[in-house]
Amino acid sequence: MPRAVPRILLIPFLSLVSAQAAGDSSRAPVLVELFTSEGCSSCPPADRLLEQLDSRAIVLSEHVDYWDHLGWRDPFSSAAFSLRQESYGRQFRLDSVYTPEMVVDGAVEFTGADAVRANAEIAKAARRKKATVRIARTGAGLEIAVDDAPRSADVYLALADDSGTSQVAAGENRGRNLRYVAIVRGIRKIGSVRRGVEFHKVMELPTGSGAQRIVVFLQEDGTGEISGTALLGPL
Repeated sequence: MPRAVPRILLIPFLSLVSAQAAGDSSRAPVLVELFTSEGCSSCPPADRLLEQLDSRAIVLSEHVDYWDHLGWRDPFSSAAFSLRQESYGRQFRLDSVYTPEMVVDGAVEFTGADAVRANAEIAKAARRKKATVRIARTGAGLEIAVDDAPRSADVYLALADDSGTSQVAAGENRGRNLRYVAIVRGIRKIGSVRRGVEFHKVMELPTGSGAQRIVVFLQEDGTGEISGTALLGPL
């Protein structure tokens, strides 16, 4: 699949369930991020691949906004996801960001529709030493615990719609009905963990989050690598 390059340059507690949450036992604790856009004609094959990978790993679909001025505004797009992708672009020393781009565990990037590469990188990432991340919904909101962090890292929370569809009325994908999984609505830093030090946090969740996926992941400052992740599906 050719790369679609936009015209921009880089700019201890028992209540918790394990990272392999009920119904998610087949997913490896590997984070797969897809940077995509409804304005990009090369993106639908990558969106379909992410849906296939959803049974193997913890996936996030992050819709960038830099295609929005080219004929169609992606209703799921956010400048925050463009900024996150730009950060990866600097990390990987790319000349420009592009869609569709897939990033596995913050350690490697490649064209988002490359199924062979995606499966190989997920398998490789699953063999790396990871922190144990446990999350659970409680009466107070969300309870998070991290043990055995291999290195110091920031702790992030992502909320994502389980799935969604869109009928595209203009732009490169005009007339297509597109389907997505794990459509990210927000990512934010909620704390930090040090190597070998346990992390525990209880936090409120926004209204409506019961219908969303919750993903918590550790991302190392500097390298950008993901050293642990966990998923809770919608209620």
